[in-house]
Amino acid sequence: MSTMAAEGEDLVTPSPPTGPNTGPRHLLRTLLPAAAATLAAAAGALVAVGCFLGLYTRPTSDDWCAAWKARDLGVLGITADFYTTQNGRITNAFLSGLLYGGGPAGTKILPTLITVSLTAALVLLGRRLLRALGHAPPLLALTACALALQALLYFAGTRSYQVLLWAPATISHTVPSVIGLWALLLALATVTHPRRAVRTAGLAGALLIGFALGTLSEPFALVSGLLAALTALLCLPRLRLATTWRPFTWCLLWCAGLACGLAVLYTSPGARWRRAQQPQKPPLLSAGELRATFEDWLRMWDTVTGQWAYLAAAAAGLLLGLAATLRTPHPPPPPGARTGTGARTGAVAVAGAGAGAGRMTRAALLLLPLPVVILGSFAVAAGLRSGYGPTGWTYARTWTSFLLPMELALCGYGVLLGAWAGPRPAVRRPAAAAAATTAALCLTLAAMASLVPHLQQLTTTTVARSIAWDAQNTRIRAEAARGATDVGYRPLHIASLAEPFFTTDYDRDWVAACVSRWYGVDRIHRR
Repeated sequence: MSTMAAEGEDLVTPSPPTGPNTGPRHLLRTLLPAAAATLAAAAGALVAVGCFLGLYTRPTSDDWCAAWKARDLGVLGITADFYTTQNGRITNAFLSGLLYGGGPAGTKILPTLITVSLTAALVLLGRRLLRALGHAPPLLALTACALALQALLYFAGTRSYQVLLWAPATISHTVPSVIGLWALLLALATVTHPRRAVRTAGLAGALLIGFALGTLSEPFALVSGLLAALTALLCLPRLRLATTWRPFTWCLLWCAGLACGLAVLYTSPGARWRRAQQPQKPPLLSAGELRATFEDWLRMWDTVTGQWAYLAAAAAGLLLGLAATLRTPHPPPPPGARTGTGARTGAVAVAGAGAGAGRMTRAALLLLPLPVVILGSFAVAAGLRSGYGPTGWTYARTWTSFLLPMELALCGYGVLLGAWAGPRPAVRRPAAAAAATTAALCLTLAAMASLVPHLQQLTTTTVARSIAWDAQNTRIRAEAARGATDVGYRPLHIASLAEPFFTTDYDRDWVAACVSRWYGVDRIHRR
């Protein structure tokens, strides 16, 4: 009997192993973290190179003027100078005084400060979004998504040097976006915090930060003001999308702060002087000017849509949504509940009822980014045309004010798609979820790879200029130390920015005048 049993046991074919660590679901649980780690490494490498290039930035264009004013006038002096003689951007001047007051170190570490602050803000906002959707936020996927968005923001456009490395542009057009995201976190904390003192401080912060941004960047003030105004309308308690007046009040104070800041800027002596230097323009709301602004707006979007890499923002969001859905435990249906195509479990039915009650809220959140990005970009085009004339739309460093909201919208739609579709393939068709994950990862990696040649060129140009600049700086300082009052300067152009001798009329060459003040000489001549 024992022999027959043994022989019988030898004839039994062992079944394949089963359990939580085998099969397609296990493959999906392994694939998503690996995809997030791969994307984080690829995007993080690009962003790290951008931060490293900050060490090789050297003064050019507006740097020269801000540097000598911060050194000779101090923080308050440069702030007063901007208000009375430049453009009225007092917060801009204050930040410039802080940055340049400590010498060249400030401009070198600014790209790193921007990326770290923006990464933290994006991760915290992503956590709030996923928790609002009922999912556990995966930190690795959140970080990968934040880095991918930044790589696109910095290197997918046509003015990478100005967006990340040139301090006057980053202060005016990149830093405001960072401040705006942290202000959004403040708004969310204000409207949900139970303590009255915290809510009062948050409302006061909305007014003060709004005023500061109104005197920091006109393009961002227009875009953020539009977002706050539309959000305030949606958050009216009468529409039943918000249960209290807190969101409406916060948005109202934000808009009031922006309006006050823009009023101070527009009425400043510096802004009046700047407008007087420009030829008389037709009214902004005239038919001809509106048509020309619309054409500029189309040119801007033709440039943006010509860069397919921005689609990676949606793909990164899809990865994040799938990863969050897979990480969230899904309890099995209760005993006796009907499942299949013709019935739903009781838990799903309850969720469906709640979803029906919040249908208007979801629709509002889905549709809100569209008018913000479209109308905000048109407002930026109108402001550029008013300030710089027919070629104003080419100042792509200002596009950050609407490009970051566009990327956030694309990423948010991807997250919602992943959160909606995730439970279905992850539970019933894990192979389909794995295929979607692989496709999204391939798209994001291809987008990151498409940015590498541009980043290589940026690296070569920036490092080569820094070497030539250092040699020339050493020579000029040595000549000035020997008592020279007229020194030779060879223009070192980068990123389409102005250098000395950009005009044949030396009296109008403001860059040459600032270079002379910086080196303490009377005049410079072309070398």
